[in-house]
Amino acid sequence: MRESLRSKQNLVLALAAALVYFFSNPKPSHFYDYTFRVAENMLEGSIGFTEKPPSWLNEFVFFDGLWYSVFPFGSVVSMMPFALLKAAGIVTEMPAALIAGLLAGAICLFLLAIGSRYELPASRIFLMTCGILFGTFVWTNLTFGGAWQLALGFAMLGELGAIYFTVFDRRPLLAGAFFALAFGNRTEVLLTAPIYFYLMVRNAEPTALTGSGKTILSRTSISAVESGKRPAMNCAPQNSLGDGDMPPPYAGSSSLVGRLALFCGVPFILGVATLVFNYVRFNSITDFGYARIPGVLNEPWYNYGIFSWRYIPRQAWEMLLKLWEVRGPFPYIVPNGFSSSILLSSPFVLFALRFGARDKVLKYCAWAAIGIMTVLLWMHGNSGGWQFGYRYWMVCLPWLFVILLESAPKKLSSFEWVVYIFSILVNAYATWLFHWTSYLRP
Repeated sequence: MRESLRSKQNLVLALAAALVYFFSNPKPSHFYDYTFRVAENMLEGSIGFTEKPPSWLNEFVFFDGLWYSVFPFGSVVSMMPFALLKAAGIVTEMPAALIAGLLAGAICLFLLAIGSRYELPASRIFLMTCGILFGTFVWTNLTFGGAWQLALGFAMLGELGAIYFTVFDRRPLLAGAFFALAFGNRTEVLLTAPIYFYLMVRNAEPTALTGSGKTILSRTSISAVESGKRPAMNCAPQNSLGDGDMPPPYAGSSSLVGRLALFCGVPFILGVATLVFNYVRFNSITDFGYARIPGVLNEPWYNYGIFSWRYIPRQAWEMLLKLWEVRGPFPYIVPNGFSSSILLSSPFVLFALRFGARDKVLKYCAWAAIGIMTVLLWMHGNSGGWQFGYRYWMVCLPWLFVILLESAPKKLSSFEWVVYIFSILVNAYATWLFHWTSYLRP
């Protein structure tokens, strides 16, 4: 009965999040519809265009007599259901607001589902979920509704689904399918594959932190993990395991290989399809076409090429330290429209620096995933174009959510309430500035 009630509450919250996102931008950028156009064209039997696309779609490139988008194959596949809606006459253009709303609702469901696997109060899980959805740059950027932002939303959804079905409800085939959705839209996610492999095959042993800080196993923590929940960090000291208190048995090697095979099934198919997609477009399986965009290599931020370690200091500064600007007239204090510090607009992310964890290995894996993707993102010469905050870092937020849960105390302090509410208000302000005013323009 309680689980049924919680499921209904989660659906209501997800619907509310979807509606807020749907109505957040009165003029979503549905015309930046690269992936939608290609998906629609694929339904007609071609991935290239004989006619030159409109001038605002400057990331189409001309090659061997046709125009091709440089977006990866996975992002095109993600748009197939919506291209089918147009083919059926239900929509006449890319339904950007609808897609953003659906993504927000689905992301909300997974955040709540992951949060429910921890022995934490519902109020904390709700507040932390709102923090990710409304207290970060996800809100403003996803509701822009262009192909770039929607791809990041699909990647976030894919990562959350992969984490949930890898760690909390182990279903390798589903986990792999969501992982394919993630890296199909944002290629850098592919670098975290070894982390998913490890989490998929490891035998999770329940842990609990005693008052002395020692990690021990107890009947309580074992039952919590066996039921899919992470035990609370403030549990009372327990005695060490006796002979009858054994953790779940180790799985056989054949079982581990089977899990990995199931996990890799859909990603392997998508990977091969992507290589074929590249070859059909540019006669090379490794050519994604980005460097073919006219003039892109002449842009000043690519003075060392598209990727270089030399960009790391500049990108780190843009993401972490770049301040807002003071302009006249009202509202005076505004973010820079090309990047700004996520610590200023989402200070609750600093709670990830807390010590302790319910599952130290999971927390270390989450930090590793964030570190790997962050370094690669910082090596990219461009911080992401017109945006609020640092939109590329959306792919790290699912792992950040796990870290926040792992180290969160049961009781919500007044300070936490203030920090989360401040983050939500700042991002609401940014959403209003970008979508409802003419104060900020590219």
